[in-house]
Amino acid sequence: MDTPQETDRSATITRRRLMLGAGIAAVVVALGAGIYLWHEPETAGAAPSPGTEISMASMTCPHCAHFHQTTYPELKKKYVDTGKVRFIFREFPLDQLAAAASMLVRCAGKDKFFPLLEALFAQQSDWVVQKPLQPLLAIAKQAGFTQQTFDECLANQQILNGVEESRNRAANKFGVNSTPTFFINGKIFRGALTPEELDKQLAPYLKG
Repeated sequence: MDTPQETDRSATITRRRLMLGAGIAAVVVALGAGIYLWHEPETAGAAPSPGTEISMASMTCPHCAHFHQTTYPELKKKYVDTGKVRFIFREFPLDQLAAAASMLVRCAGKDKFFPLLEALFAQQSDWVVQKPLQPLLAIAKQAGFTQQTFDECLANQQILNGVEESRNRAANKFGVNSTPTFFINGKIFRGALTPEELDKQLAPYLKG
């Protein structure tokens, strides 16, 4: 049972920072993420080149979580870990809860970025609920957060601005308006790709 202090803290963050609270459970699509896959080394600051795949996934979207837990491990094993492609994550939040999850992932730091991301996908049903703050905190603690660093992260306007900037770039430059969405060599695919479909689409760019 929450103490009055915990309740006040949660209410304050909910109202003043990210408005996480009642009604969030009804949200189906939230955070989007850009996944850029190169089969050649990336040139710093360069736009995606031909053969690039851009994938938009949503951390609170069940279809996106399914993709991350089923297709992504195969993708990582066959292409990323072998050096055939490069994986870069970009956020595309469509609501406040999505933005909060993305902020926490950013605050986790480079070494814990993907472990926390994977934990949020794997435990999606635990925190996409009416009162998400406590389950989010419980998952964040697995990545080393304390109550204080958790609160500070969700109150960090600079982090939130960065998340929103990433989303705006994806929407304005790549025309992303739903998740999951994939771009492979400039061709758009809406909806989650299976490992077999991904293999088929990447094959032409990995020959030789």
